[in-house]
Amino acid sequence: MEKTLPRLSIRRLVRDLRGRLELLVLTGEKGMDRLIEHPTIERPGLALTGYLEMIEIGHIQIWGQNEVSYLESLSMDASTLAVEHLVKTMPPCIVVTADRTPPQTLVDIAAKTEVPVLKSPKPTAVFIEEIHEYLYNLLADTRTVHGVLMDVIGVGVLITGKSGIGKSECALDLVQKGHRLVGDDVVEVYKRPPATVIGRGAELIRHHMEIRGLGIISIKDLYGISAVRQRKVIDLVVRLEEWNDQNEYDRLGLERQTYEILKVPIPMVVLPVAPGRHTASIVEVAARNMLLHKQGHNPAVKLAEKVNEKLKRDESLPPAEMLDIEELRKETE
Repeated sequence: MEKTLPRLSIRRLVRDLRGRLELLVLTGEKGMDRLIEHPTIERPGLALTGYLEMIEIGHIQIWGQNEVSYLESLSMDASTLAVEHLVKTMPPCIVVTADRTPPQTLVDIAAKTEVPVLKSPKPTAVFIEEIHEYLYNLLADTRTVHGVLMDVIGVGVLITGKSGIGKSECALDLVQKGHRLVGDDVVEVYKRPPATVIGRGAELIRHHMEIRGLGIISIKDLYGISAVRQRKVIDLVVRLEEWNDQNEYDRLGLERQTYEILKVPIPMVVLPVAPGRHTASIVEVAARNMLLHKQGHNPAVKLAEKVNEKLKRDESLPPAEMLDIEELRKETE
C-alpha cells in the first residue's frame, strides 16, 4: 500500500530543521514555497565546470568547502556562467554548508531567479546525513507491511506470519528481555539506495501493541523510552508459521531464504510455532546468529569441516562422500 507523500516546501524544511541545522535564509524569500519532490540531494562537483550530464533536475544542491572555494577562484565571468548553468537545473534551493559565505555571484543570480539560498554552519558531511534522514523520512517511496519490527541486540528483525500466530506476544517477550519495539501490526518501510530497507511504526499507533485478551498497551508508557525506537534498518525477516509434521524444516542452517521488500532481498528464517517452544528466545538466537554470519562465522560450515576431518582420520568408518565445504559456504552466504 502506497503512502500519500506530503507537500514539502522550502519554507517547511527551514522551519523543521532551523534548530537542528541552524539554517539561515540568505536570499530568495519569494521562492520559499517551492516544493521538494526528491529525497536525494546533489553536490555540484564537476557541474561547476559546465559538465551537467550527471546533475539530476529538481534536487536540492549542497555547496560545501570545495564548491565555494572553486567558485571564488574563478573570474567574474566564469563564475557567473557556472552559477547560471547550475540554476538551470532548477534546484528547489541551494544550501551553503561549513559556515562558508556564499560568493556574491551565487547570491545575485539566485535572487534574480528566486532560488532560495540557505546557509548552515554544520560540516558538509554532517549536514548531508541529517538532511538525508529528514528527506527520506518524508519523501521516500513507502509501503506498509503486516508484522512487528524489533531491534534485537542491534539487529532489525521483522516478525511476520498470519494473524493470530503470536507475533505481538513474541515481541512483548522480547521487550521484557530488554530489546526494543519499533512498530507493531502496521510497519511502514522505505528504501534508502542502494539496497537498505528501513522500517518504522505507523504514526497513529506507534509504540502501541495489541495483545489479545488484554487489549491495546503502550510499550513506551509501560517499559520506558529505552524500550522503543523510532526506526530501524531491517536486517532479518522471521516468519512464524504453525508447526506441521508434514513439512520439512531446516535443521542444519544450510538453507538460504530471502524475503523481498521494495525489490530488496532480505535474509529470512522460518520458525514453526508449537506449544512449548519459546519463540522469543529462538528469535533472539536468530539475531545473534546473523551477527556471527556477518563476522564470517558459520556454525554449519564449521561442523561440515569437522565431519570431513573425522572421515579422513577414522579408518574404521565405512567410505563416505566428503561434504563440499565451498559449496556449503556459498549456499549459506
